Amino acid sequence: MENTFKDKVALVTGASFGIGRATALAFAKKGAKVVLADWVENPETMDLIKKEGGEVLFIKCDVSNGKDVKALIQKTIATFGRLDFAYNNAGIEGNSAPIHECSEENWDRTIGINLKGIWLCMKYEIPEMLKQGKGVIVNCSSVAGLVGFQGLPAYVASKHGVIGLTKTAALECAKLSIRVNAVCPGVIQTPMIDRLTGKKKESIEQFTALEPMARFGLAEEIANAVIWLCSEEASFVTGVAMPVDGGFVAQ
Repeated sequence: MENTFKDKVALVTGASFGIGRATALAFAKKGAKVVLADWVENPETMDLIKKEGGEVLFIKCDVSNGKDVKALIQKTIATFGRLDFAYNNAGIEGNSAPIHECSEENWDRTIGINLKGIWLCMKYEIPEMLKQGKGVIVNCSSVAGLVGFQGLPAYVASKHGVIGLTKTAALECAKLSIRVNAVCPGVIQTPMIDRLTGKKKESIEQFTALEPMARFGLAEEIANAVIWLCSEEASFVTGVAMPVDGGFVAQ
């Protein structure tokens, strides 16, 4: 897949840190021009992409806000003239609490970013891809979109919703040369998992014990899956929720 994405344009939301950052860098290494969308800019991410010789643009965006997302796509097109790949990655874990203690504020915020945000991104990405006659979208779900987890009702609901939304979009776009898939990361070493474990040894061991491969996944391993799904090697793959989880959901 060397230089597979030369002169192509890739958009990554939640791109400043973690999986988004690793994926943005992976796109750049494959020759793509990269648009980074996030609520917070991380100059280090920009620098890493520039060191790879990549063209990069940062756009501040709250994916739960329709005006922000519309402006994100408009600026992408105004700057680069096209949109070939979109990795809709932005998401939060929300607050941990059982269903009967989950606050309405936490529910609305988590669903707003994790699920509404992906719907809004596709709402504005798909028309641009239709104009050029081709495109690939990858949405970020989670193993929590495939199985239940106690104490994270809004997160689990949002990630299950992402898979349903992905399948619907894939079917709607199947004859339009736009492929839509989802990745479902397992326990990945990211700032999110650091927040969940508090970097405490006991908590880290508990999370590690969930993984059959007995380790955390790396953000780069999710990025590799996204790159493959966007490549021509995956040209007959659409509507898939792909676990990249060290065997978690196989248990």
